[in-house]
Amino acid sequence: MGLDHYVNTFGVACKKQYGEKLRKLTIDAKFTCPNRDGTLGKGGCTYCNVASFSFEHGTELSIQEQLKLGRERAKGKASKYIAYFQAYTSTYDEYRVLKAKYDEAISDPDIVGLCVGTRPDCVSDEVIDLLLSYQNQGIEVWLELGLQSANDKTLKRINRGHTYNDYRDTVLRARAKGLKVCTHLILGLPGESHQDYLSSLEAVISTGVDGLKLHPLHIVEGSTMAKAWRNDRMSLLTMEDYAYSVGELIRYTPKNIIFHRVTAYAKKPMLLAPDWCAFRWDGLVAIVNDLRAKGAQGSYLNFKINSL
Repeated sequence: MGLDHYVNTFGVACKKQYGEKLRKLTIDAKFTCPNRDGTLGKGGCTYCNVASFSFEHGTELSIQEQLKLGRERAKGKASKYIAYFQAYTSTYDEYRVLKAKYDEAISDPDIVGLCVGTRPDCVSDEVIDLLLSYQNQGIEVWLELGLQSANDKTLKRINRGHTYNDYRDTVLRARAKGLKVCTHLILGLPGESHQDYLSSLEAVISTGVDGLKLHPLHIVEGSTMAKAWRNDRMSLLTMEDYAYSVGELIRYTPKNIIFHRVTAYAKKPMLLAPDWCAFRWDGLVAIVNDLRAKGAQGSYLNFKINSL
């Protein structure tokens, strides 16, 4: 049995609503980031090189052309798609620019959803209302917030440039208006332990959230962390440790929350370490094995996080 048997996955949720699993088509809409352009800082987050996860990074293709290529790569795997604005901070521009780019994406007749990845401190009420306008048209809309950790010391250490309270404020404003929020958490950040991951999950759930994405920290070429790794100043999670922590987080998560992702991978030579993150299925199999052995999503909800 696969992940869907143990976890409320995005694929299962889409199948219930649309009769099939929707495939996300990633878009690089040439946004930047306030943590790179000097508004908040320069150099970005210490783990970040967007080219490691965005196939379209640096492309000169239009949004429509990127969607067409995405459909061709996914041929036979879906008939309906979600336009995923993934690269950098996809709400970081003027309203008219954002609207033009989102409009171009949803004008494609095969696009039934819109996912917008961004920072918690770059979501104005105007942006929330814009995204809600698409939702009111029947589009499946998700606001994806890169929190990574609820620990402000960690956020400062990795040069995020925002606090947990920035995240909390955005989530409360968005969800109060009915906009769904998916939160990203990274496991394995410097200075953090398994208990820190649980504490971040507890903070996110207590604030309110509709979806979660879990990622292992991996070192990619072009990131600040790559320098520390090359100088042997970083320890990284093994696949076994990651699977254990993900399994525990899933068991502490209410069943109504949708997991959009429980692991991530990158390709060499962009990926420097750990090696297991180069293989898409190995980490997923380890997580499924942990869930099979210890319990599925929500099975720890009768326990306090500190009790195990």
